[in-house]
Formats: sequence, structure tokens, C-alpha cells
Amino acid sequence: MNPFDIDGLTDMLGGFQKRLDEIKSEAAKTEVMGEAGGGAVQVVATGENRIVSVKVSEAAMGDRELLEDLFRAAANEALRKAQAASAGKLSELASAIPLPPGLRP
Repeated sequence: MNPFDIDGLTDMLGGFQKRLDEIKSEAAKTEVMGEAGGGAVQVVATGENRIVSVKVSEAAMGDRELLEDLFRAAANEALRKAQAASAGKLSELASAIPLPPGLRP
């Protein structure tokens, strides 16, 4: 494709916008789990970085400070996984963008 072909560029960008919308929709449906304390606390988050569920084992209930630390660790792990999943999809999309030879990494 000629990099100065405006019609071709407009069509290509429209295709990328459609794929970006699909990726956002997939992210909303994707769920990942973070755990802490050997599974004593489990947090499930979506690819949109929303916490959708929290499970705490009976054994973790005895120490409030420990429970707070375990929850924070599990939530951070779930959100990190959600961000990594979304970043992977966006990276796939970005790698499909044709760049002129002088702009390629």
C-alpha cells in the first residue's frame, strides 16, 4: 500500500477501529484470577480492571491485618493479569499496522 494513499489509509484505520472495539468487548468478558496465601484469598477481575468477585477461606478470617494484606496482594495480581491480557491483544493489533521502512523499529 502506498503510505500516501488517503483512501486506503482511511479504510485501514476503519478496520483497526473495528478490531479495537472487538478487543475492548473481549476484555470486558475476559476474567482472570489472582490468589494470595496459597489460595486463602482469591480475587477475580475483568480485562477492564473491574473486580467481579472475592473469595476468602475460613482460615484467613482470624487475622484482620493478614487478611487485608492477602486481599491487596490477590487484587493486585488479578489486575496485573488483566492488564497483561489486554496489552497482549493491543500489541497484536499494533503489530499489524504497516509502517514505512523509515518508521519501523
